[in-house]
Amino acid sequence: MNGARLARHVSKEKPTSSPESKWLAFVTNLPTDDPAARMRVLRTLESLGCAMLREGVYLLPDNNEATVQGLQRLAEHISRINGAAQLLRVSCADDSQDRNFRGLFDRSRRYKELIRTVESLKAGFGISDPASLTRVLAKQVRDYDAISALDFFPSQTRDLAARTLRDTGDQVRRMLFPDAAEGAGVALGAQSDRGYFQRVWATRKPLWADRIASAWMIRRFIDPEASLVWLDKTQECPATAVGFGFEGAAFSNSTSGITFEHLLTSFALDKDRALARICALVRYLDTGGTPVAEAAGVDMLLQGARRRSENDNALFSECEKTFDLLYDAYLGTPVKT
Repeated sequence: MNGARLARHVSKEKPTSSPESKWLAFVTNLPTDDPAARMRVLRTLESLGCAMLREGVYLLPDNNEATVQGLQRLAEHISRINGAAQLLRVSCADDSQDRNFRGLFDRSRRYKELIRTVESLKAGFGISDPASLTRVLAKQVRDYDAISALDFFPSQTRDLAARTLRDTGDQVRRMLFPDAAEGAGVALGAQSDRGYFQRVWATRKPLWADRIASAWMIRRFIDPEASLVWLDKTQECPATAVGFGFEGAAFSNSTSGITFEHLLTSFALDKDRALARICALVRYLDTGGTPVAEAAGVDMLLQGARRRSENDNALFSECEKTFDLLYDAYLGTPVKT
């Protein structure tokens, strides 16, 4: 019986064991003549959060039907590449075995490392640039999301990590925006009563250099927990959203600069050398003017992301990586004089 048929033989009955004893075992026999195909399967198993019991035998908690469906599809793929797979529901013989299985999914060490990193930021309070602290903290938030996405069992350590991120984030925001009201974001002139944290930010389609780069800067430096909305040309901007990159928006192009540039100065990020260089590049891609050496390469990357992406969310996700890499490269490269 091949892998696809075996996968469809997963029992539809509800297990009678306790929730702690519900497990999925994925038993594989991968082809040896296609190393690339083997690696793709192994990476897929890793991305699902599987623990390896032994070579070819992988374990996951049986607590999500989407996980079952994902492993079934993987079994069908393995069958197509001349391998075989079995997906089995298993129960533990005793509580000790169940505890051993659960230990394979213990993420506490990674949470503790993240907590130590976040706590170490406090040594820079009053010394380091708050914008730099915000960048480091935003990365730790992304790391927490990646860990918790594959954390199948609630724990006090996970709760502590979330609380540490939240409390430290509040402290850094107060340093970055000292004149803002408690819990609000930065205060901007006549808009001093509006917060810019955990907001919905909206721009119009089509997405290109200035709008994409502005969305990236918002998510990474201004509002790490922002929700981004891509509006159709005729769609009205929600009343509660912060608009950017279109006429009538809170932040938009003008004769004095592009949207990215207005965000940069409004949120006091214009002293960041790497962001200033990205601003010059985006300005050239969007409006022309003074050429930037890296512009042609970045333009090719953005064009490639557009071709590969099925929707605007996927496009932005691809382009985020480009601007992350560009920022890191600029940060480590001295400005030529």
